[in-house]
Amino acid sequence: MIPDPKPLDPRERIAHEPRDRERPALDRLDALGIAYTLHRHPPLRTVEDAKALRGNIDAAHVKNLFLRDKREQMWVVTVLEDREVDIRALRPKIDAYGSVSFGSPDRLGRVLGIAPGSVSPLAIVHDPEKRVRVVLDEALRDWSHVGVHPLHNEATVRLSVVDLGRFLTAEGRDPIWLPFARAS
Repeated sequence: MIPDPKPLDPRERIAHEPRDRERPALDRLDALGIAYTLHRHPPLRTVEDAKALRGNIDAAHVKNLFLRDKREQMWVVTVLEDREVDIRALRPKIDAYGSVSFGSPDRLGRVLGIAPGSVSPLAIVHDPEKRVRVVLDEALRDWSHVGVHPLHNEATVRLSVVDLGRFLTAEGRDPIWLPFARAS
C-alpha cells in the first residue's frame, strides 16, 4: 500500500515556484506507476489562452471549475474545453444542497492549495480529508489521453484517461461521470 502524501500547510502550497508546486502531484503519479508527459508552456488562464499557447499536445483538452454549495460541499468539475456547464442544471446531478456557485480563490487555496486558473483533478492530492468530489465529462471516455494542470497553469500533464481514473481511485475518489453539451 502506498502511503498518503503528507499535506503541506495551505499557505505554503501556493508560494512555491511552478516546479515546486507540481511536485506533490507528480510524485503521487510516480508512486502509483502512472506514466505521463509534462509539457511546459506560458501560463494558461482561459480556454482561449490554452488554444493559442499550449502547443500540440495529443490529448483531450479540458477546462476545470471549482464549485461549492450552501452546505460547503465542494467539487472539481472537469469537462472538455468545448463543453457548456450549466451550474443550475448540474445541482441535482451532483446532489448539491441549495444553489451552486464558484468557490472563492481563498477557499481554493485553503482546500486544494492552488491558485485560480490552476484547477485540476490532480489538486485532490492536497485534500486528504476528501472534502472535494470530482465530476468528469463522460465524453472523456472517448479519448485515450487527457491533459490537465499539475497544480499550476504553466504546464500540462498528459496521461491516459484510465490512469486519471487510477489516480482518483488511489486518492479515495469515485468520480461522478456526467454528460455535458457542446457550447453553442
